[in-house]
Amino acid sequence: MNWKSEKGYTGIDIATSVVVLFIFISLIASLSYRFNRSAKEIELKAQAIDIAVSEMENKKNTLDFDKIKNIGNNSEEEYQNDGKTIDSKFLKKVLVQDYASIVSGKNSGLVKKVTVEISYYFGKERQQIRLSTIVSKES
Repeated sequence: MNWKSEKGYTGIDIATSVVVLFIFISLIASLSYRFNRSAKEIELKAQAIDIAVSEMENKKNTLDFDKIKNIGNNSEEEYQNDGKTIDSKFLKKVLVQDYASIVSGKNSGLVKKVTVEISYYFGKERQQIRLSTIVSKES
């Protein structure tokens, strides 16, 4: 009996193909997971930036310069985004400082520095976005 003339698959051939297929599928799953995680991280960061910019514009558009003050005495407050479903909760902290208290030699009450800090959790890590702007008193 000639063993070389028999055609078919051996156990080693099948095991090798199963291992290669398993490696290929696990690589695709890993890449898919990383892509989805990165997309979610970018989405949360964009929402945090949107919240911060919105709050800064709100402060800048306040008609009375003297009414631009801290929200809740610099305490953190939970932010809900206009009824949209958000998987993560954002914490908003707004700090308003008189620019004269930051830079010595400047006149008090003419310029205010508004800093908005948005914090959120992505996974188990706390992420922060901090934006600042200067608001001046109109003459």
